Amino acid sequence: MAEGHSPLAQFEIKTLVPMNLGGIDVSFTNSSTFMVLTVITVSAFLLLGMRRAQLVPGRWQSMAELSYVFIANLVRDTVGSEGRAYFPFIFTVFMFVLFGNMWGMIPYSFTFTSHIAVTFAMAMVIFIGVTLIAIAKHKMHFFSFFMPPGVPMYMAPLLIPIEIISYLSRPISLSVRLFANMLAGHTLLKVFAGFVISLGLIGGWLPLGFIVILTGLEIVIAFLQAFVFAILTCLYLNDALHLH
Repeated sequence: MAEGHSPLAQFEIKTLVPMNLGGIDVSFTNSSTFMVLTVITVSAFLLLGMRRAQLVPGRWQSMAELSYVFIANLVRDTVGSEGRAYFPFIFTVFMFVLFGNMWGMIPYSFTFTSHIAVTFAMAMVIFIGVTLIAIAKHKMHFFSFFMPPGVPMYMAPLLIPIEIISYLSRPISLSVRLFANMLAGHTLLKVFAGFVISLGLIGGWLPLGFIVILTGLEIVIAFLQAFVFAILTCLYLNDALHLH
């Protein structure tokens, strides 16, 4: 299969503006472009939606308010009243992942959430952040998180390493879940698109039908993955604030 027609060719990082800073490659790439477009789109969506706020909201205002209320309720239900201080961050994470996923649904665009480097970097920021919050609030008592309450002390040599490994694996599971879903979905779409081209007008209708169905499914998954990323962030934050 030609390189340009490979299902994985769509994930190739391409340098648009070469830049080097102290021997480190900081070039502006197609991935960087769509991250910037995502930030611009989210900002425009919220600014336009709330620019002329009315008592009876219009379409854009309704969508902006629904996004706000959806995440506000999520934070309240999972973290409690203490989570209100962290709402802006969780809302930003949700909108960034959601719009990044949606940008990737446009033909010939680039899905930066399909790259483990991006999702892992986001997951590490969240992991380090909630860990620092937990240590700042609970001081040395934070380490009791690795010993579930009510467990006999003789079980500690077995449970503590398991709890530590489970805690340290959080950024891996958080990043891989988003990356793997977006990578697999877009690869599958590309494979069926190749069938449409190779089978032509007569035999290509069946894979084309699958593409339509898969596109709808991918849009749903794009939202679900943003939701899962946000709710796991909330759960990690809840653990940081309340420990067990």
